[in-house]
Amino acid sequence: MLDLKFIRENIDSVRESLAKRQDSAPLDEILELDRERRQKVTELEDLRHSRKEVSKNSQVATDEGRNLRLKIRTLEEDARTIDKQLEGLLLQIPNIPQPTVPIGKGEEDNVVVRSWGEPKKFDFEPAPHWKLGETLGVIDFERGVKLSGSRFYVLKGLGAHLQRALISFMLDLHTSEHGYQEVYPPFMVKRECLTGTGNLPKFADNLYHDDEDDLWFVPTAEVPLTNLHRDEIIPPGILPLYYVAYTACFRREKMSAGKDTRGIKRGHQFDKVELYKFTEPATSNEELEKMITAAEEVCQKLKLPYRVLELCTAELGFASTKSYDIEMWAPGCGEWLEVSSCSNCDDFQARRANIRYRPSPDAKPQFAHTLNGSGLALPRVLIAIMETYQQADGSIVIPEVLQPYVGEKVIR
Repeated sequence: MLDLKFIRENIDSVRESLAKRQDSAPLDEILELDRERRQKVTELEDLRHSRKEVSKNSQVATDEGRNLRLKIRTLEEDARTIDKQLEGLLLQIPNIPQPTVPIGKGEEDNVVVRSWGEPKKFDFEPAPHWKLGETLGVIDFERGVKLSGSRFYVLKGLGAHLQRALISFMLDLHTSEHGYQEVYPPFMVKRECLTGTGNLPKFADNLYHDDEDDLWFVPTAEVPLTNLHRDEIIPPGILPLYYVAYTACFRREKMSAGKDTRGIKRGHQFDKVELYKFTEPATSNEELEKMITAAEEVCQKLKLPYRVLELCTAELGFASTKSYDIEMWAPGCGEWLEVSSCSNCDDFQARRANIRYRPSPDAKPQFAHTLNGSGLALPRVLIAIMETYQQADGSIVIPEVLQPYVGEKVIR
């Protein structure tokens, strides 16, 4: 959430930010409500002063004091109503991109900043993962649809084992080599958790929701990890905090209707290992670079070619000020697949979730900066492995780093 005072004093910059994002927000309505609220606050202060003066004169205090109390109560209720309206409108404004973010109108304006490895050359026509999965009996699309409908599938045998191996490998790597603390959070959270991250109210249509208990299935572990420290003041000397978590993720995928209907690239349920950081403002961009490097190391250890893109203004997530994507090459599909998106949200989520820290014991609490990133997201890594490591006979070699986790070298 953007600070209301910041919006008031920098309205032109906020409008420019929205234009760069190809987005919109009710700025004029916010400014009008803000003026109305400040006027009512001034009136309240005057009335409270008058009531204090009247109370000194016992002869007129009763009737006039009663009238003043009634006016004060009315104004206070008006101010509370405006506060609630303002809060709802402020939640609709996306974060402001950092000045160095490339300006663009779509994914074609994202900038490739580096790449690693060369796409594998085959002496046969590489098959897509959906064909490999069905032939080898490790992906069952028909039974996934029978169980849950479209965009669901079942992993079986070594397919399920390989998925589990990837999760364990990534968690082990990030905890043992990159300094992250593992967390196993709930997969359902309260409404305020999604408001804190910026998923609500804007993306409500893309989330799964239990109406009776007002619990929401997580779209990513970013949501529970952000809210670990909601409404807290983190003591001095604690930041940065590094967390890593595996969760299943649930999304309606309404925004991608009709896209990627074949295979397992885009489903309503998928697994992901999420990286998360709470940092001081001065170091957050440095910590973002470290986060993307940690995610890249997963790709390198799997020996899968990838590229890193800096996202342009129009492609930034709602809460992000600066983001990088990692894309792996999938030779069977013939496309680059996003397997990670790492973002610096500055204090945007911290304001919404009221997450503060003390720079020193006597210092005034400040809002922390939050960062999130996939380290990495499945099943797209699984797709890249299947299609890159496939053999002419239809078998799939298991990446060397995963063989101890799987106990096999080849899926036949």
